[in-house]
Amino acid sequence: MTKAEIATEIAKTTGIDKAGVMAVIEQFMNVVKDSLAHGENVYLRGFGSFIVKERAEKTARNISKNTTIVIPAHNVPAFKPAKCFMEEVAR
Repeated sequence: MTKAEIATEIAKTTGIDKAGVMAVIEQFMNVVKDSLAHGENVYLRGFGSFIVKERAEKTARNISKNTTIVIPAHNVPAFKPAKCFMEEVAR
């Protein structure tokens, strides 16, 4: 399901115009991205959590050049679904 399909579905069920729904979806995504960029997790009760995970520094191989490279420690975004979310998907 795409962002446009989600906006259409929400517009149908709420009666709000599609452009308004799309603006809300865009702003929601911006708030989540900005929060994660500042190291703040986002918790949505009953849905899940958008969290920042820290990856440790590691050594990797560049197979084409047969060299070793060091990948520095960095943060990555992740989503952890709520228990009720996982149970509903498992049905």
